[in-house]
Amino acid sequence: MTDIIRPTAIPDAARARLRVMFIAKHAKWGGGLHPEDGNHALYHVEVRTILEELGLNLLLADSYDALFQNPGVDFVFPLLNRGGFLNSEMLLPLLCTRLGIPYLGASPILRGLSDDKHLTKLAVRARGVPTAPWAIFRRGAPVTEAGVPMAERMVIKPNASSASWGVMDAHDWPGVVRAVAEIHDMGHDAILEPFLNGSDVEVPVITIGDPVIMPMMLFEQADPSHLRTYYEKRDLVDRAQKYQLVDFDDSRLMPQIADYTRRIMGEFVPFDYGRYEFRVNPETGEVNFLEVNLNCNLWSEKVFGRSARRAGLTQAQLIETILAESMKRHGLF
Repeated sequence: MTDIIRPTAIPDAARARLRVMFIAKHAKWGGGLHPEDGNHALYHVEVRTILEELGLNLLLADSYDALFQNPGVDFVFPLLNRGGFLNSEMLLPLLCTRLGIPYLGASPILRGLSDDKHLTKLAVRARGVPTAPWAIFRRGAPVTEAGVPMAERMVIKPNASSASWGVMDAHDWPGVVRAVAEIHDMGHDAILEPFLNGSDVEVPVITIGDPVIMPMMLFEQADPSHLRTYYEKRDLVDRAQKYQLVDFDDSRLMPQIADYTRRIMGEFVPFDYGRYEFRVNPETGEVNFLEVNLNCNLWSEKVFGRSARRAGLTQAQLIETILAESMKRHGLF
């Protein structure tokens, strides 16, 4: 159900020869929670520190304009995902592609597919994986009730959001209209789904030659009807009594979730790392796909870091393995 993970090291010759740019919003952050981005800043500092300790020839950058001209590097480690504008996740891969510089992560078109929840759900449904019914409301298109899967409670969120940013709920059509209008005013398309009771199973996947499934994790909710927020995920408010990240070892559901994950990942190969998310109702055993997050959070205190420890990897081994495998895939050694 999960695969054996063996760490990959960057060869010493490649370590000495290759020039690597680490570009992230908080690549130069001094430490502590960021007032808006919370623990995301801690994550960027942790990755920077690991890259420094790996002895790489490292160049730091914290803005897109670092790649408007060729910076003279051999490889880019991009974590500048939320740029404050729609589809910003595609810009760094596009800039690297324009300059012909290999980079960590999936191609621009695959990043766009994974970041557009509507398109991802279409691809997932075509692979025969269950997902909740949904409706997409693109900015500039009419907001009509026809074909909308109305339910007692609905979740409305930016179609390209991450970390539950901008997530709202509504209980009737006027509430939906207000939520969609608010998201459109933020500059984003909106997607609607019926709320699904349960908890989220997180499936981390990294590519070591081929994609391998790491130990699964569960965001166990004390209240299965609770709607997790951006502020909770970023540790900007107390969420200790609402949910906790725990090991997921349900022998009934793990084979099914692993099968669904392998079906879905076929849409995104080649990618270096990604998190596949499913909503599980513990009472009924029902499993529904939620979303894919390529180039997701690798922080040691989040899903990937905790899963890596279960797999017997240190955080440094996790980062080096993902980086080394990507460099190898790009023919750098």
